[in-house]
Amino acid sequence: MSPRAYRLHIRVARPVAVSVGRLGRFTFPAGRYVYTGSARRGLEARIARHLRTSGKRPRWHIDHLRAAPGCTVAGVERHAADECALNRAVGGRVIVPGFGASDCRAGCGSHLRYLGPGDPAHG
Repeated sequence: MSPRAYRLHIRVARPVAVSVGRLGRFTFPAGRYVYTGSARRGLEARIARHLRTSGKRPRWHIDHLRAAPGCTVAGVERHAADECALNRAVGGRVIVPGFGASDCRAGCGSHLRYLGPGDPAHG
């Protein structure tokens, strides 16, 4: 089965306040995050878009965080598993309820999980 879901491993170098569309403004602590998403078609194009930080209008919640200073993608995983099952397996803490989960029917609460401070430079 081909990949249809992905995880972005994100590092935030220092606390940053970000307006996340209609969800509001939130302060993201420095540290490690995992964002889980999916695409029925065009998975690689979706991932490539998330990796770009300039020249795009925010379309998804993750675009707002990715545009913040000090926010970098440390790695990408591709999976054939269900997006919500992958998200539930991450653990971590929800910083922004509803983030990336507008169409979630599994009750995930958020598809962005904060894993803790760690070392933002070295994961």
